[in-house]
This record gives sequence, C-alpha cells and structure tokens, in this order.
Amino acid sequence: MKYVFLFITSFVFAQQTHFVDFKSVSGQLVLDAKEKMVSGSVVYDFNVLQPTDTVKIDAKNMEFTQVKIDGKEAVFLNTGKELKIISNFQKGKNQLSFDYSVKPKQALYFVAIENAEVQIWTQGQGRYTSNWFPSFDDVNEKLIFNLQISYDKGYEVVSNGILKNKIENNNQINWQYQMERPMSSYLLMLAVGKFDKKEFSSKTKIPLEYYLENKDKDSFEPTYRYSKRIFDFLEKEIGVKYPWKIYREIPVRDFLYGGMENTTSTLFTTRYVVDSIGFTDRKYTNVDAHELAHHWFGDLITAESSTHHWLQEGFATYYALLAERDIFGEDYFYSRLYDTAQQLKFASRTDVIPVLNAKASSLTFYEKGAWALFVLHESIGDKAFKKAIKSYLKKYAYQTVNTQNFFDEIKKVSNFDLEKFQKTWLESVAFDTPTANALLSKNKAIQIRLEVDKLKKVPFEEKKDFLIKTLNSDVYHSVKEAIIDQIQNEKYDLKKDLLLIALQTDNVQVRQALADSFSEIPEDFRVNYETLLDDKSYQTQEIALFYLWKNFPDHRTAYLNKSKNWIGFKDYNLRTLWLSLALSTPNYSEDPQALISELVAFSSTKYEATTRQNALEKLIAFKLINDSVLINLVNATTHHMWQFSKYGRDSIRILLKNSEIRVSFERILPNLTPDEQFQLKRLLAE
Repeated sequence: MKYVFLFITSFVFAQQTHFVDFKSVSGQLVLDAKEKMVSGSVVYDFNVLQPTDTVKIDAKNMEFTQVKIDGKEAVFLNTGKELKIISNFQKGKNQLSFDYSVKPKQALYFVAIENAEVQIWTQGQGRYTSNWFPSFDDVNEKLIFNLQISYDKGYEVVSNGILKNKIENNNQINWQYQMERPMSSYLLMLAVGKFDKKEFSSKTKIPLEYYLENKDKDSFEPTYRYSKRIFDFLEKEIGVKYPWKIYREIPVRDFLYGGMENTTSTLFTTRYVVDSIGFTDRKYTNVDAHELAHHWFGDLITAESSTHHWLQEGFATYYALLAERDIFGEDYFYSRLYDTAQQLKFASRTDVIPVLNAKASSLTFYEKGAWALFVLHESIGDKAFKKAIKSYLKKYAYQTVNTQNFFDEIKKVSNFDLEKFQKTWLESVAFDTPTANALLSKNKAIQIRLEVDKLKKVPFEEKKDFLIKTLNSDVYHSVKEAIIDQIQNEKYDLKKDLLLIALQTDNVQVRQALADSFSEIPEDFRVNYETLLDDKSYQTQEIALFYLWKNFPDHRTAYLNKSKNWIGFKDYNLRTLWLSLALSTPNYSEDPQALISELVAFSSTKYEATTRQNALEKLIAFKLINDSVLINLVNATTHHMWQFSKYGRDSIRILLKNSEIRVSFERILPNLTPDEQFQLKRLLAE
C-alpha cells in the first residue's frame, strides 16, 4: 500500500510529463503468430525534471521481468494497466530496461490467410498501442522509437523510420528500424506480410515505397495511380518539406478503418486495392491524401487533447480535398464540399456537440473542421493562409498544439475576426448555410445545383424543360445525378425522356445513379436498362444484374449466362451475387450443390470480413441456410472488426426468432470454439 500511496501523492495534480521527459526507446521484439504473442526487451532513456517517487508506463495485460533502472534491479508494480517504477528519482538522466510479453487483446492483430500464411499489423489510434508495446497513452509524451523485429524468412516486416539493417539468423530475419525524430506512441506500427514493393522518389528526393501482396501486383497502377503526385502536391501546397526520412503505404487485410497515418508508414484497407474498373467506385485517392496530410497535421504536430482533434482530422480532410482538386478539378472539389455541407446541415438538427468538444462526432471533426478551414482560407486569402500554416508547422514541430496556437499564427498575417469565426464554426452546432452557399456559388456547377435544389417541390411539368436542358448540357455529373435523384418518385411515363437522356450521357456516375433509382423496371425500358450491365463499374453491374433478374423472370437465364464469369471487387461482390441468383433460379444449374458449397465457402474464415459478409447477406436473404452457414455466422461474432462482429450478432438475433433455426443454433453449439460458444450462448439467452 505504501507504494500506491506514494504514486497518488506524486501525480494526482499533474501529468507525468511535468515530472519526467522520456527521450527515446529501443525495443527488440519477437512475434509468435501461433501463440499470437509479442515478447521482447525494451530500453527507455528519460530525464527526471522534478524529484518524484514513481515513473509509469502504460502497459495492458503484460508480464514483466528483469526490470532495472540504470542497470540495477528496480522495485516495480504491475497493475495490469501500467508498469510503475518505484524509486527516489532525482533530476537527471536515467535508463529503464525490462523484458515483457503479452497476448494483445487489441491493437495488434494476427490475421490468418490461405496456405498457412499470416499477416500481422497494428492499429494504435487513440490509446491502444499500450496493448502490444509498453508505451504512453498520453499524446503529449513524444519520444524517438527504434524497433528491431525478428520474424520468419519470406515475410516483409515494416515499422516506423528508416530500415537500418536486416540480419538473417537461421530461418528468421531481424529487421532494424530507426526513427530520428520524436512522435506520440499511438503512431507506432508494425506490419508483417508477404508483400511486393515498388520504390520511387519524390521531387524533394524522399524515398517512397508502395506495397502490395504478391498476388495483387497487377493492381499496382490503379491502386497507387496518383500517390506520387499527391505527395509532391502536398509538399508544395503545405509549404513545409515532408518532415520524415521515408514514406510507405501498405494495404493489410481486415483493417479496421480506411487508413491510418502511422509515422512514415501508412496502413490502409485492401478494399482500395483495385483494378482499373474497380477504381471507378473505390479509388484510394482521398484516403491516400488524407493519411499523408496527417504526417504534418497529427504526426509532426499533434493535438494536445481530444478537444482540439479537429487540428488533425479537419486539416487532413481539407488538404486531401485540395489534393483531389489538383487531380480531378474545381467541379469535383466544390461538389464534395457541397455534399458535406448538406450532411452537416442535416446532422445539425440532432447533433448538439460542436467541433471544439472532445465528444464531437467524426462528421463534425472531419467535415465541419475541413469546412472551417475552407472558410478561413477563402476569407484571409491564399498567401496569408499559406504563410500562417508554414509558421504554425515550423514553430510547433514535434510538439503538441491547441486551437489557440493555430489562431496565434493566423493573427500574425490577418486581422480576420477569429472570435466570431470560432463561435460560428467551432463552438456552434448550427451550420452556417448562407456563408457556405456564398462560397460554393463561386463555382458554376454549384450554381446550377442550387437551382436544381430549389425545384424539389415544383410540379414536374413546370420544371421538366429546365431539367432536360441541364441533362443535355456539359455540367458536372453530380448535378445530373441530383436530377435523377429528384425525379425518382415521379411517374415513369412522365420522366422517361429524362431517363433516356441520362443513359445517353455515357457518364458512369450518372448511369449508376439511374441504375440505383429503379426497383421496378417497366418492360419498355428493359432493353435500355440492360445496357447498364456493360458499364465499366462493378457497382453498377451489381445493381443492374439484381434489378433485372428480379423484374424479368423470363430473361433470368440470359442475365445469368452473361454474368457467370464476373468476379467484381476484391470482396467478390459480383460472384457472390451471381451464385445466390443462380441458386434462386429454378432449373438453372445442373449442380446446385457445387454452387451452394462455393457461396458458403465465401462466408468462411478463408476470406476477408467484407467478402464473408457479402456472402452471408446473400445466403440469408435467399434463405440458403445450413449448419455451415450458421457456424460461419457465429464465427463472425468473434471477429476483431467491430462492424463485422456486430453484423454477426444482429443477424443471429433476427434468425433466432425462427424456432427451427434456433434449434439448429443449439445443435451446432457443442462444435464451436470456446469464444464462439460464449457469444452464441449469450445471444440464445437474450
């Protein structure tokens, strides 16, 4: 009890950073994929700023041995959440060393893939790195990380910083990575997998490394189509040289989010690994630019608390839009801002938490934060804005910041009313629509879009000529999509002419909007609608195939024959749909059991969560349910992706309302793993 009391008296009124400054850490790690374990030796160098009796490191569910201060055995307390070192610490330099081991419950994931291979990756955003590496949940504690990782030959191992050395030892390789500048712990990363990589160099000679799994190398060009261009653009636009020595991008399986800006080494979901057709609907461009922008706004300078999180997400969102404007043009840029303005306007009816609040929603932090910067940029002018950004980044490099720090730099270049700006954009929950529309109206396409919006409640015959004229014009496609959306509930006979014009635009996005606007297709529009099956868009093909199959039973065989070799995205969206439609078409297949087996296999652990969910949704919707399907559904509830595990739980709850299926779930219970049994028993007991 004495040691715990000493800890409380030292730290109850102050953060550890006021007493102790950790400077650097070196870790030698071993990864055990079979046991899903991390173990290693760690050395921290730190300075004591004020005398204290306790130093702590965040460490979740870890075991520690050989805990030493300056080479001498130390008194320590392992709480299960923290490692606390108890001593009479005086001002000066110290070194802490220890060995540790852990089976991480989160933040580091071992993902089994085919042929007994594995991918290992981390996701530390927030306060999670301390689940796999003893570190600091407090973002204000920045230090230099250097990791050595031992793993099997044949795998690529990536961490933060420059790869200094690779040492082969029997069947393993020791990878040695080194950082030169400090960062917050949540940006520490590992990625292990069988990857190929291509190497480039930015205009400023920064090495760029782009990774893909060996089997996906043909997808390199569309996946990374604009990556180098984005890098060169952001360096120039921001006005501050990329602050690290190297930049990498690595797609990993079943990643929790779109991407993560780990310092020097961004991880992103394989959803964005696409071919040229897939690029139409799932381009990586925005995520690519967003995560790279974070290497300035988040990695170089870090918000000191969640209250100021917009300084990371708002900035990354805005600079990603600027990068996309450079690639796709002004109409794209303003259309994206228009869309997010509509989202924010609608959300403000129920969302009562403003930007400057730690509990703000992602929409608020990201999109309203970006809108605030757009307004500020337009208000003070490009030259002043860039000057302030440059000064802000240089002044607070490798430190933490708050909103006032940013405003202080704006004040040096402009007399803009920041007090009013803060109240309107950062403290108010309302969205300033008049200001937004005034800025958006600088773009001709948005002017027309706003005219279209004003016609929503106007009788169709009164606006028909204007809508036809707009569809026949060369206005940006998002305006034409808005027209398709606006006439969705009009009678077919009235709007047919507009639909034919929309089809003839030959614009993939406009045609996709039309495809999605029909649940019931009239016979005299069938041949026209069938042309959508040939669009260079897996998403459009999926929509069109389903609606045509549903509406025209006499043509099902023809549709199925046309699409029988379609695969689609990496999540097999077209193949899983085809299988479910073929199985639901009487007398189509000579071997329905083979089709069932293939579709059920897509729902198994062999595939990524998105593929599995695609298959499970179709198996359940078309009532193709057997014990294997139920087992795969229960397994989903144990998956590390919360979205997929939630889908599994929600689907089981619905299925349990059927007494026969409930009996089937009870029957398979003994054959499940302990984790699966726990999840299913809990659902059965609800």
